[in-house]
Amino acid sequence: MRTTHTAMKKSDKMNFPTYLIFSLITIGVMLLCICVGSVSVPLKDTFTVLAQAITGQKGEGLTWSIIIIRRLPRVLCVALTGTALSLSGAAMQGLLKNPLADGSTLGVSSGASLGAVIAIAFGITFPGLPFAGTMVMAVIFAFISLLIILGLAYKLDCSLSTNTIILIGVIFSMFVSSGMSIIITFAADKIQGITFWTMGSLANSSYVNAAILAGALVIFGGIIFGNATELNAFAIGEDNARHIGVNVRRTKLLVLICVAVLLGVCVSVGGTIGFVGLVTPHMVRMIVGPNHKKLLPASAFGGAVFLLLADLVARILLNPMELPIGVVTSLVGAVVFVFIFYKTRRR
Repeated sequence: MRTTHTAMKKSDKMNFPTYLIFSLITIGVMLLCICVGSVSVPLKDTFTVLAQAITGQKGEGLTWSIIIIRRLPRVLCVALTGTALSLSGAAMQGLLKNPLADGSTLGVSSGASLGAVIAIAFGITFPGLPFAGTMVMAVIFAFISLLIILGLAYKLDCSLSTNTIILIGVIFSMFVSSGMSIIITFAADKIQGITFWTMGSLANSSYVNAAILAGALVIFGGIIFGNATELNAFAIGEDNARHIGVNVRRTKLLVLICVAVLLGVCVSVGGTIGFVGLVTPHMVRMIVGPNHKKLLPASAFGGAVFLLLADLVARILLNPMELPIGVVTSLVGAVVFVFIFYKTRRR
């Protein structure tokens, strides 16, 4: 019995070889995205430039500018954004016991975008922090949106069924879209910046953006990882989770706040990038299973890889013209959304 229990405890988390495989895949895709673009850079030259940057040497020439100034900050921001969006989606799906839960399908990302658009249109800033106003507004509106959507869904259907949540999310997204149209009408001079948020793009990412995303992931992503056991308990129902000692209200509020902050930060950096939190956790769940101690880290790696590949497609598909990354993820996500919804309805 003791041996069996020990084996179960060991298999409860991802083992080192699995982490290593996911890490190598992620690093490989990052290197691919750094090398490939409108101007391709040989892998050997890429390693040379990265080694110079790591050792503090100051490089020169076109290759250095392409990799260090343009591509590396963008690749870092894309990977971190994909990680945050996918982790948020996996946490929401576990919390709500709903495979279709995601910031984009529930309208939370739209709410965050509305907050960012308001900040852009009315010039809301904080002294010394040029884009903090956009970030703070995006986080606040993401959390408020989440509360409104779940509150309305609960009023209509106490069981919080898939159909009810999705319906409320669609209606809320339409409401937000109307609000954005009104703001654009009164802020036509800033329409270019507003369009950026609605389509999603990480083309102008910086190392500062990457640092902010990394900081948010370490703090709020770490809290989500720390609640993996509680999210597993939600799979057997809130009442049963409460009976085994889980503080349901505290866990819900804590996870929702973390999700809202991560979504708000992602929107403030890259605009609305939909369906990453829907597609990646669903695909990863088929590989590692529903245990959140495995699912959450696997979703983090999977989200980074998925968004990196989507960004690469956006950059090279219509070269030299570049597609917004949100367009690529929405095209893929819409197909997967229909597939998941069809499977859910059949069950």
